[in-house]
Amino acid sequence: MRFGLVLRRTMSRAIETTFKYEPPVHRGMKQLDKSLFVKKLPVVVLLLKNPKNISVFTKKFKDDILRTPRIPFVIRLGETPKEDTDKNDVEPVQKKSKSLANDNHITKGIILKDSIQDVSQARGKLTSNALEFLDEQEYELRNHEYVLDYDFWKVEEILNAILPEEYLAEIPTGFTIVGHVAHLNLRKEFKPFGEIIGQVILDKNSTIKTVVDKVDSIATKFRTFEMNVLAGEPNLLVTQRESDCSFTFDFSKVYWNSRLHTEHARLVSLFKPGQIVGDVFAGVGPFSVPAGKKKVIVLSNDLNPESYKYMQQNIIDNKVGNFVEPLNLDGREFIRDSPKLLQQFIERVQGVITVPGGKKYKDKVTGETKRTPETKIPIKNQFFDHYVMNLPDSALQFLDEFVGLYSRYGFTYEQMVQEHGEQFQTPWIHCHCFHKYDAEEQPEPSMEQLHERVYQQILQIMKTTEQELPFNQFQFHLVRKVAPTKPMFCVSFQLPQSLAFI
Repeated sequence: MRFGLVLRRTMSRAIETTFKYEPPVHRGMKQLDKSLFVKKLPVVVLLLKNPKNISVFTKKFKDDILRTPRIPFVIRLGETPKEDTDKNDVEPVQKKSKSLANDNHITKGIILKDSIQDVSQARGKLTSNALEFLDEQEYELRNHEYVLDYDFWKVEEILNAILPEEYLAEIPTGFTIVGHVAHLNLRKEFKPFGEIIGQVILDKNSTIKTVVDKVDSIATKFRTFEMNVLAGEPNLLVTQRESDCSFTFDFSKVYWNSRLHTEHARLVSLFKPGQIVGDVFAGVGPFSVPAGKKKVIVLSNDLNPESYKYMQQNIIDNKVGNFVEPLNLDGREFIRDSPKLLQQFIERVQGVITVPGGKKYKDKVTGETKRTPETKIPIKNQFFDHYVMNLPDSALQFLDEFVGLYSRYGFTYEQMVQEHGEQFQTPWIHCHCFHKYDAEEQPEPSMEQLHERVYQQILQIMKTTEQELPFNQFQFHLVRKVAPTKPMFCVSFQLPQSLAFI
C-alpha cells in the first residue's frame, strides 16, 4: 500500500488482528508458493427472485448476513445447471413459492452469517423477522464454498503465516517508497527470508516494481549504501514526485530520503521570491528545485558527481535553470567561495534572470491566441539570504567556514552596506544534524537539554562565545527521530556580523 508521498509504512508490532480467517500456516517457507495459501469457507447463499429485495434484505436484516471485513456479503454466482444442483443444497420453501433452481439468470446472492454453514441450519439460525420476510418471497438457499486465496490476504497476514514464531513480535512490513522502489532495512534475523518478504511486498503493492534491502549502514562520503534486490526488476533508476516537482536519479548512487519531504517543503516555504540561497549539500535538488519554482535564486552544490549529474537533469526537467545554478564542489570550498561564486553568477547573467516567454494564452479583448513575451527579473540582492546544510551526519563540522565569510575577501560591514544598500543582511544558516545520546542516561535528557548540547557544540566549532552568538537567537526544529535516542534537528540562526566580518 502506498500512503501519499511519503511513502513509508510503519513497522508492525506483534500482529494483533481480530480477523477470524487467517491464511494457512507454512512456517519457515523460503520460496513463495502461492498455491498453498487457499482456504475454502462453507457458507450458505440466499438467492432472491426479485433483485430489488437484495438491498431490502441486507438493510433490514444485518444480523443475518455475513459481516466480515474484506469479504462482500453480496457475491456474483456462476450459472448452476439443474443437474449439478444437489437436492440437499436447496432449502424447502413455502408451498406457494416455487424453487429457483432453474433460474440461471440469477447471478447475485447474499452470504448469510457464518454461523450458518449448511442450508439445513438456516431456519434454525435466521432471525424470525428474516424468516417472515423470506416466507413472502420466492427464494432459494444454496450451499457454497467461498474461496480465499493468496491475493486475499495482506502482507502482514502472509508473513505472519510464513515466518518462524520467534520472529513474529515485529513483522518487517515497514518500507520507504522511492519512485517504483520499496526500500527495506531488514534486521539480521530476517535476512534469510529476504526474498520471500520482498516478493510478498511486491505482489501486494501494484505501484512497486522493485524491492531492495539495505546491505550495510551509510558509510561512504556520499551517504550511499549497498543494497540487495530482493524482488522485481533490477532497475534502480527512479522518478520521484515531490512538492510538484519531478526528481530522477539512480537510487543506488545518490542519497535520497523520502521521509524528509515535509522538511524539504518547510524550509522552502521560508524562502521568498528574489532571495538568494546557497544549498551546500544539495543532492539531486529536493530543496533547490522547488525553491527555483518559487523564483528563488539558488546556487545548488553537491560533491557527489552522480548527484550533480541528476541535479542538472532535474533542473532541466523542472524548467528552473534560470534560477538554479548547479555546482560540483566540496562543501567547505563552496561555503568559503560562495560570495565569489555568487558574484560570478550575477556577472554571467548580467544582473538579471531571464524567463523565456512562449506560453500560449487567449487575449481577453481580441480573443486572439498569443504568446507571453520574455521577461527579465533584476537581481535586487547580491548577497546570500539563506544557506541550507542538509548533511546531518557531519554538517555541523562545516560551520567554521562561515567565520570570516566576507572579511576573508577584505570586505567590511560598512563596505557591504555601501555596495548593496541598507537591505544588506548577514545570512540565515539552516543546519541539519543528529544528536545521539546514551540510552542508559537517566533521567532521559529533555529536548531543551539536547538543544543546549547542540548549541554548545556549535560554539566550540565556530570558536565563539555565548555573548557573540546567544542561545536565544537559535531556532531548533525536530525533523524526526532516526532512532529512539537519535533525533535529527534543523538548527537555524542568523550569522552575526561579528563572525561574518571577523
